[in-house]
Amino acid sequence: MRNGNVLISGASIAGPALAYWLRRHGFNPTVVEKAPGLRPGGQAIDVRGSALGVAERMGLLADVRRASTAMRGMSFVGDDGEVLYSTTEETLTGGATDSEDVEILRDDLVDILYRATRDDVEYLFDDSITGLAQDDDEVRVTFERAEPRTFDLVIGADGLHSNVRALAFGEESRFITHLGTYLSVFTTDNFLSLDHWQVFHRTADKMSGLYSARNNTEARAILGFESPPLDYDRRDATRQKQIIADRFAEDGWETPRLLKAMWDAPDFHFDSMSQIRMDSWSDGRVSLIGDAGYCGSPLSGQGTSLALVGAYVLAGELMAAGGDHRTGLARYEEELRGFVELNQDFALRMNEWQRDQSGEMPDIQRLSNAITLKDYLRVE
Repeated sequence: MRNGNVLISGASIAGPALAYWLRRHGFNPTVVEKAPGLRPGGQAIDVRGSALGVAERMGLLADVRRASTAMRGMSFVGDDGEVLYSTTEETLTGGATDSEDVEILRDDLVDILYRATRDDVEYLFDDSITGLAQDDDEVRVTFERAEPRTFDLVIGADGLHSNVRALAFGEESRFITHLGTYLSVFTTDNFLSLDHWQVFHRTADKMSGLYSARNNTEARAILGFESPPLDYDRRDATRQKQIIADRFAEDGWETPRLLKAMWDAPDFHFDSMSQIRMDSWSDGRVSLIGDAGYCGSPLSGQGTSLALVGAYVLAGELMAAGGDHRTGLARYEEELRGFVELNQDFALRMNEWQRDQSGEMPDIQRLSNAITLKDYLRVE
């Protein structure tokens, strides 16, 4: 299947990263994205351990480091803004401040990956897959807008609520595990004049926070709360904002100001902290990558690293298999599954630690290096 045509659903992180490596290995990738362009917003994410090695092999590590959030530390405050705890040794979103890891805004990393692939990869924005029909030789794909096409492989890189997973593997409810928390993130003004700093306010079951972004010219707000699964329309942002407003209506600190800013936020995001666990990530000529196949939740701190490492391994194993997609997809899973499970289990330990705050915080630095990258660039 060298020079094969591969359709990737999703233009966030896993999708463009996979497209980069497939193109480099001689495939012809196409990326389809439901949004009309690159999706803005999202929280600060981390490129850690082995994922730094992937970024370096892509020639993008310098760009990633230049876009770092460069956080200096964080504080926790009370209802009246009094500082309860402050440190320059770590941040809630990025971990140790003296680490080699890089914290970067999600949309900044997406932009870096898109610019690295847009000249050599076909992107279909404002479109989505509506049907998949595969046989021994190909996958026939229908779209909302484009004419039907055939591909050698289809890869779902379309997140926690993957459309490809639903079409090829079945209902999301079969694979998702809710971790008891909901999180909202959106962009707002840096109204506290934070200087590469994070501030958080906690109650028994809620947390609100603000951290500066893009050299302090703006900020990202976080509003999270514990809850069993909620019934709401994922496409109804107004309803989601109302859920947040109701939950935080009585909270102190700057939370009322955050709620006011939320209603006009250009990039409001709201979702559950959940994991996706599957017995297999592939079915014939359809496979999954990143959150679509093995979401660890933001509690793992490794979602971005799993996406980058997964893209490198998947493309590399397909190339090394010399056209045999069955072998390539099987080796992809063999190579990556142990690393994925370590990260997902880490998220569960982190979830327990955040709830009772007992003992030492789980060590993510060791985990991020728990896979050794093969050198697929030397495999012919």
